[in-house]
This record gives sequence, C-alpha cells and structure tokens, in this order.
Amino acid sequence: MRRARTILLAASAAVAVSCATAEAQTRTPRDALVMAWNIDAILTMDPAQIGEVVTDEIVNNVCDQLIAFEPDDSNKLLPGLAERWDISEDGRTYTFHLRRGLKHPSGNPVTAEDAAWSIRRVMWLGFGNAATLGQWGLAADTIEQQVRAVDEHTLQVTVPEAWPPSLFLSVFAGRQGIVLDRKAIEPHFGTRTDGKPDHGNTWLRTNLACVGPYRLARWTASDTVILERNPGHWRGEAPMRRIIIRHIPESAAQRLLLERGDIDIARDLNGEDSAGVDAHANLRLLSALRQQLWYITANMDDPIAGNADVRMALRWLIDYRGLERTVMRYAGRAWNSFAPQGAFGALPPEEGVPFALDLDKARAHLAKAGHPNGFTIRMIHGSGFPYPDLVQHLQGNAAKVGIRIELEQMAYSQVISRTRDRNFALAISAWTPGYEDADANAIRHIYNPDPRPEAKQTMYLSWRAGYYDPAMNETVMAARRERDPEQRILMYHALQRRFMQEGPFIYAFQQVRLLAAGPALKDIKQSARRVAYTTAVK
Repeated sequence: MRRARTILLAASAAVAVSCATAEAQTRTPRDALVMAWNIDAILTMDPAQIGEVVTDEIVNNVCDQLIAFEPDDSNKLLPGLAERWDISEDGRTYTFHLRRGLKHPSGNPVTAEDAAWSIRRVMWLGFGNAATLGQWGLAADTIEQQVRAVDEHTLQVTVPEAWPPSLFLSVFAGRQGIVLDRKAIEPHFGTRTDGKPDHGNTWLRTNLACVGPYRLARWTASDTVILERNPGHWRGEAPMRRIIIRHIPESAAQRLLLERGDIDIARDLNGEDSAGVDAHANLRLLSALRQQLWYITANMDDPIAGNADVRMALRWLIDYRGLERTVMRYAGRAWNSFAPQGAFGALPPEEGVPFALDLDKARAHLAKAGHPNGFTIRMIHGSGFPYPDLVQHLQGNAAKVGIRIELEQMAYSQVISRTRDRNFALAISAWTPGYEDADANAIRHIYNPDPRPEAKQTMYLSWRAGYYDPAMNETVMAARRERDPEQRILMYHALQRRFMQEGPFIYAFQQVRLLAAGPALKDIKQSARRVAYTTAVK
C-alpha cells in the first residue's frame, strides 16, 4: 500500500512539473500581442472596399488617416497625417496641410498626390465605401477636380454644398482618410472582369501599403492575421513588435487558450465564459460601450417581413432587458434606436428601449397583419457569439404566438453577402457608424439614394432592406443641413421615434466591446471607435 502511494505521489509530482513546464512554454512572447477572434468576416484589406468590424479595426491599426479622433472623446477631431486644415469662407473647400518628412514603409515619401489618389480611387472603384464620399456631393466623374494635390504637401477637397464641418471632416478620420502608397501599389495594377482598371484592388485583397505603426505581414483566410511593427513611425514605435490574431470562433476555446496563457486577449466570449473570466483571479475584463448595433433586418420585398405589423410583432418578441442581464450581460446594452448611446442626437436613455417581451401585443399585431395563426419565415445568422443565442431566443418566443422561424447558420461573411444581394427574409447583423452623430446611421439606415435593385447601393442598409421613403429621405437631409445644434437634436429625436415604429430594422443591442485579458497584458486602450494596438504593454 505504501509503495503504491509513493508511486502515485511521484506520478502526481511529475504531472505537476510537466503542467508547469507546459504552462511556461505556452506563455505568449513578451514583444507580441496574441488575440483570439472570429475573423471569418474578412473579405479584403482594401480600405476602399472594407466594411466589416474586424477588418476595419485591423486596417485602422495598420494605416494612418488624414485626421485622428481623440482617444477618449470620439467627437473631437485631432491632426493626423494632416497637421492642420483650413476651411474656405463659403464652407465648400477644405485644405489639408500634410506633415513633412513622412515616409511609407517602402521608403517612398507620403505626398498630397498619394492622398488625392487614395480618395479618388474609392470613387473610381465604386464599392460600398464610395457612398461615404458620394453622400457629401463627391462624384466619380468630377472627383479629379474635386480632390487635387495643390503641391507636394497640400491637399484640397471641394464639395458642392457647405456642410457642418464636424460632419464632413469625420470622413477623413475613417477609412476614406487613409493615404495609400501609390508607387508601391502601381506595379500591381490589374483589370477587373468588366474591363475597367482595378487600381490595385486585387492586390490589396491580401496586402496593404500605407504609412502606419504596423504593416500587414500575413493574412490567411479564416486562420491568422499577423502584423509587424514599422520602425521609425512618426508617432514613435509601438511597444509590441508583432500582433498575432488567431481565428478561434468558439467562445469556450478562446477562454481555454486565455486560461492556459496561449493568448493575451479573447474577443468573442459568451456570457458564461465572460463570467468565468470575471471570477478568475488572474484574468480580467476590459469593456467599452461601442457605437455598434446588433439588429434584425426585415426584407421589405418579402411578402411577410415587408408588413409593418409583422415587424412590430417581432419587436415585442424579444426580452431585451432579460437578455441584457443574462446572455448579453458582458456584451451589450439593450437599445432600440438607430442612433446609439453616446452619439450626438441620440434619444435619452429612458426613451431608448420602448419595447419588451409582450406576447399579447405581438399577437395583436399579427392579427392586424392578417396572420392571426402565425406564419413560417426563414432567418439567416452568423455562427459567432451572440448570433446563435439571440436568434434562438427569438425563435422560442415566436413559436409561442405561432411564428415558425427556420434558422440558417453560416459564416458571417456569407450573411454579409446574402444581405448585400437582398437574398434573405430576415437576417441578424451588426453595424458600426463612421462617426458619433445620429447622421451617420440616418444616412445609411433611412436614406436610400436609389432603391432600384440594379443600383447595388450595398453600403446603404436601407437599400439592402428594400426600404425607400422619399419623405424620410428629405427629413434626413434637412437634419444634416441644420446648423443649429439644438434644432438638429430635436429633429433626430423625432426621426428616431418614428423610425423605430415603422422601419425595416429591429434594433436590439448596442455592443459593449469586451476584451478578456490575460495576466501578461498590463495595458491596452480602447474607445468607442477602436482598440489601439499601439497602446498594448506587457
């Protein structure tokens, strides 16, 4: 018996030593930040084409913009690649003065011609991001006159109308303000399938060439993104030599890797795993209320989803506050309006969640819609958290009033493709506005410049949903043009109250960006807009 016990103790000691050794071996490198994230939404790295949250964050950590946002106040604009700017007396011409001595990682100087070409190519390519420039009066056939390099360090942009400066300047703090290295990209110019020049778009699907704190070293679809530090960055070198983003879509797998020390940050933990991290002595949760909204889109061309009372019934089938306390405890806050909390013109918090789980109200709207016994409808959703949790919650409540929701799970990139093709009845998605103003979502969720299917206005969520109301278009533009801030707020409040009753979107939650951090990570800063990799310290 004593010999057996001795053998058992020896074996236990060996296992302990082995585990300790394994733990030491799996610690992430001191000069590398390692993240686990569901990155299956990445389709391209081209700033002219990207539209997804994951890619937007990565590209904005690789490429600098003409203008920067104040890290702690995303409504405040700061100098970026442009050290200053002037606005003409008539409010239509903006002159940007670029910093001198800037160099791309290739060694090529950063010039105003680079900046002008980078903006022009967005319009020439005509992808969804062209809408961000087009909504201010810039156009592909006049862009060379509207955007021009005055000299090597001076860029001038002229628009046909005097907009509120803070709104228009915000464009150049986003992906439209990224300055690409034209000389480095030109050798990779190709031709699109329609015979038009691609301006390097094919090459930029998997590459980047811009001035910034990091460079894109590798992207393997649904596997890994690796960023390498750029030496001599004009703001100073980033503390981390390398950023490694591993595609790990499962919450439980991310938590296990974090607990083992294989990663520094987990990005997609569900409520249960977040609670586990919260209770862990050596791990911590870092959170920030983002502008991103989770919402259900109803296709207005669908005979069932296009019915306003059907959409109202669906709004009364979600227990927003209950989910906020449980599944979404660490991930989101209940919110039913297109203007997220924190945005200029957003509704007061007490008005932001007028809906709740109410089966009787849902049944009443179904009766008004002509479906007293319910109906069957299909809903597409992504595989990552929180989509399965939210749709199953809705499915269960809908069944209680006779609605049979058939769920179709897929990679989130497929959800994006399906909604952009209007090939769905119901879909659950996420959207982040380009700036913290109610206008940012009003111009995309409500305003529809061209409702025709062949118009392919894919970056307008209104177009994806088949929503078009000329009177609402005029209301959105009137609020945008209003110079009196107090009046603008009142106009947006009225617009939100109306749209949450009749629009095609069922807004459910505003995201709390959660970073589950391991003990090696001492600090990393995040704001409503983004996670700043350059602030990571270990």
